[in-house]
Amino acid sequence: MRKALVWIVTFLPQAALAEDVVIAALGDSLTQGYGLVQEQGFVLQLQAWLDANDVDVSLINAGVSGDTTAGGLSRVGWTLTPDVDGMIVALGGNDLLRGLDPSVSRANIEGILQAAADASVDVLLVGMQAPGNFGPDYKSEFDAIYPELAAEYGVLHAESFFDGLNVEGNDPASVQAFMQPDGIHPNAEGVSRIVEALGPLVQELAEKAAR
Repeated sequence: MRKALVWIVTFLPQAALAEDVVIAALGDSLTQGYGLVQEQGFVLQLQAWLDANDVDVSLINAGVSGDTTAGGLSRVGWTLTPDVDGMIVALGGNDLLRGLDPSVSRANIEGILQAAADASVDVLLVGMQAPGNFGPDYKSEFDAIYPELAAEYGVLHAESFFDGLNVEGNDPASVQAFMQPDGIHPNAEGVSRIVEALGPLVQELAEKAAR
């Protein structure tokens, strides 16, 4: 009995203090935190949300300003280090700014998801919607990339990075209070709202990755 008690005291605390799940956030300037002090950026605000909700996760900021889906694909290999259990993929905005062919963006994102699958890393794929100025065919083809690939690879899916910024009365101008002057990047309050919307899905990702 004494030996059993010694084993419990010695080994159970170590099991209870197992390392947090590690999730890398692979993205562009929206992930990196462009125009904001570090504490106001997406990754640190998301980390604070997870901590406040007792989710044992350590986030890695793998966001690079200006990155396209091709850039994400080129560095996914060294992002998926052995200690990474899950990955948030939030890319595509810069593809849209450059008007890149949606088929190219699709192939790049598929390459990222395949790399994650090969590494047995769970993924949350965060969508992006094309503006209407490229025409309905372009928008339809681009917007379909995320839900279709999420279903094909069996990964979690968020419809849009900007889901937390609700457009009031179908008026896009209603979100300007949550954007920086460039109209592209969210300000600190905008990031807070984005985190509130994405947080539960990241929590779900963490739970999957911990299994």
